[in-house]
Amino acid sequence: MSNIFDNLADRGSVFKDKQFLDHRFLPEHLPHRDEQITSIAKYWIEALNNVTPSDVTIYGKTGTGKTAAAKFAMNQLKEATSSKDVYIRTEYIRCTDYTTEYQVIAKLCQQMGRDVPYRGWTKAEVVNTFRDIFKKTAFGKNMILIVVLDEIDILLKNDGDGILYTLTRTDNVSILSISNYVDFKKFIKSRVMSSFRDREIVFPPYGAQQLVDILQERSDLSFINDSLENDVIPLCAAMAAKEEGDARYALDLLRTAGELADEKESNIVYGALVREAKDKIEHNKITDLIMTLPVQQQRVLEAILKLTMDKEEITSGKLYEMYEEVSKGDSVSYRRIFDFINELEMLGIISTNTISRGRGKGRTNIISLQCDNDILEHALYST
Repeated sequence: MSNIFDNLADRGSVFKDKQFLDHRFLPEHLPHRDEQITSIAKYWIEALNNVTPSDVTIYGKTGTGKTAAAKFAMNQLKEATSSKDVYIRTEYIRCTDYTTEYQVIAKLCQQMGRDVPYRGWTKAEVVNTFRDIFKKTAFGKNMILIVVLDEIDILLKNDGDGILYTLTRTDNVSILSISNYVDFKKFIKSRVMSSFRDREIVFPPYGAQQLVDILQERSDLSFINDSLENDVIPLCAAMAAKEEGDARYALDLLRTAGELADEKESNIVYGALVREAKDKIEHNKITDLIMTLPVQQQRVLEAILKLTMDKEEITSGKLYEMYEEVSKGDSVSYRRIFDFINELEMLGIISTNTISRGRGKGRTNIISLQCDNDILEHALYST
């Protein structure tokens, strides 16, 4: 009997190499981000003169190239450092993986060669070990450390601003913060803001033609020649431009369309597959989100779905009435529902819009679904 993997390997594919369509792949050139990368470099160039750079914050929606630009600048700085008489380190931390100050400092210590456990020590022991790294080297040089904190808003929301307090009060440390939200500084207290005088760089969403350029470069590396119909890349770009210029989404569309072509044993990726890929991606995203939600939040979504399908205007009062009906006696308080609404809005599943009812009638929050009814219904009743 032949091995099943041998049979699958014998099938043809439209791909040469999928890795170039992964948003984590760092290309040698980042189209349409030269200005932002140069801005980072202008602040970091001080390190080449043995001066600790200013703190920097970069903002932008998901898929606007923030992480790629920061990593690209890190690589360029490392290359420039090789010919200079300075000691510079750059360390990258993704705050979705390390969500407390202790974990971040421990990870930094580990990346710089100190054996620090992720639990068991006091905070003071971890911080003192971290700061001990900054003693002069045997050659009398001071180390300058640039820490990149990606999705810092998650860390600050989860654990407060202690990490910024520690890093801004450690000599020779510069922070580059990456956030999807302009208002993330609301989590930073005034005592920390006084020493966190950052420079800000904004990453605008990509336009449709810019996304075409990005996809064209990646597709040349990823697909076999002449395997894409002419409308595929413009269609992926147009769909992603509607999603606030999200390059990750554009790459995901193109890769998924190629995978669908392979599933159908087609040697050509055509436009209809891009539309099918869109449905598949959205379905998977919503389903995965809802499967991880607490039961009470799932019930709130079920109530919103029922009201939406009944073409009702969804106010918080109507929502609570339907939620109680769905919950069948196992419900939370009216006030707690507002917390659920805020959390679901942050996840992008719903949106709220405050409208005025006119003089003397006050203002009302109107709640709307931000995903397809059929996809939400399938996700709710298949969990």
